[in-house]
Amino acid sequence: MTEHGNEKRQELEALVGRILEVSARHGASDAEVAASEHTGLSVTARAGDVETVEFNQDRGFGVTVYFGGRKGSASTSDASDAAIEDTVRAACNIARYTEEDTYAGLEAAERMASTVPDLELYHPQPFTADDAIARALACEQAAMDADPRVKRSDGATSSAHTSTRAYGNSRGFIGSQHGTRWGLSCMVISQGETGGMQRDYWYTTARRLDNLEQPQAVGRRAAERAVARLNPRKAPTGTYPVLFTPDVSGGLLSSLIGALSGGALYRKASFLLDSLGREVMPSRYSVTESPLEAGAMGSSAFDGDGVATRAQAFVADGVVASYVLGTYSARRLGLTTTGNGSGVHNLDIAGPTVSAADLRRDMGTGFLVTEMMGQGVNMVTGDYSRGAAGFWVENGEIAYPVEEATIASNLADMLMHVAAIGDDRDRRGNVRAPSMLVEGMTVAGVQA
Repeated sequence: MTEHGNEKRQELEALVGRILEVSARHGASDAEVAASEHTGLSVTARAGDVETVEFNQDRGFGVTVYFGGRKGSASTSDASDAAIEDTVRAACNIARYTEEDTYAGLEAAERMASTVPDLELYHPQPFTADDAIARALACEQAAMDADPRVKRSDGATSSAHTSTRAYGNSRGFIGSQHGTRWGLSCMVISQGETGGMQRDYWYTTARRLDNLEQPQAVGRRAAERAVARLNPRKAPTGTYPVLFTPDVSGGLLSSLIGALSGGALYRKASFLLDSLGREVMPSRYSVTESPLEAGAMGSSAFDGDGVATRAQAFVADGVVASYVLGTYSARRLGLTTTGNGSGVHNLDIAGPTVSAADLRRDMGTGFLVTEMMGQGVNMVTGDYSRGAAGFWVENGEIAYPVEEATIASNLADMLMHVAAIGDDRDRRGNVRAPSMLVEGMTVAGVQA
């Protein structure tokens, strides 16, 4: 942690403390405050020229006050003494007119994070607009040079972002974290001999600049993906295995977590109601989170309620071991928070893995999905129907690209029929999914 990083954290923690004091002075029985500051640089190059250079700096806080079971919230980007007074007063006025909610309130002090370790999320280094321009231009040029069928660029973007967030409440907890996020992306358009055009992209993101893929590699990967999609065909209609690449398989894990989340459960809006102890996946798989992993994209020592996070399994050996709960949803269900008041952190699926080539071989004939479209997931029933594109696989080998297909099943059946997962876990985000092979889905394209 650099000295500048410590100063920012201390500054925001002091701001949170001031706002909590003002809240108590206004008569609130409890209060919680979240403050943040974000700075960023983003450069986009297109057709060999600089298209945009954007600098941003945002700062603000939100306060929630409680008068027993009544609560009110307000926020502002102004941290002056007068603005703090006005914002707290507004939150208090809202609280006085809201209905009593017996489940509302802060978590017990003993569940707050007692320490906030350095999770190695902050890795700043000198980086100017000229540096970003050079990286974006190099990335785009590599894409255009990779294949003559790449005809046009939709832009390459290089970015650097720094964020500091602090949270505190009247249970005595104030904590903060500081992080950097570096990124580089490229999107290009390819054209085949018959005139058809296809668009695709690639991106890299990391906490450290030197952990990004090189600009030339990102550009070439974007070009390879766009060219591979040329001259697509329809998929045959029928029941086939479907292999989801890491780009899209994270959606399956996110849907699982959504169905296990306290908000969906207490609203009776989940296909996994009363599922604790129920088998939902093959016994060789577990779904876990690792919030304290050093340097990872989703790491955090405390959740949105100030509760200490911990490594845990939501599905253990195929069986639901825990719901995903924050303070409020846990109370609604008569359970205890799992430290997920702001969602999950570094979600993984664990189990035996095989290579991508072996997954295709095991699939035999089926649909390799690389892109999903639409929002056709019913979380109440689990019914699943979405547009998809990718590649048709025959005898374990890619046969031709596919577009305008639909895949359908039920999420409960899909999870139980995960046949294999790959060794290609995508670590670029908070849900770190590998390739996932699901048996027996309906594929709708053209009649074979």
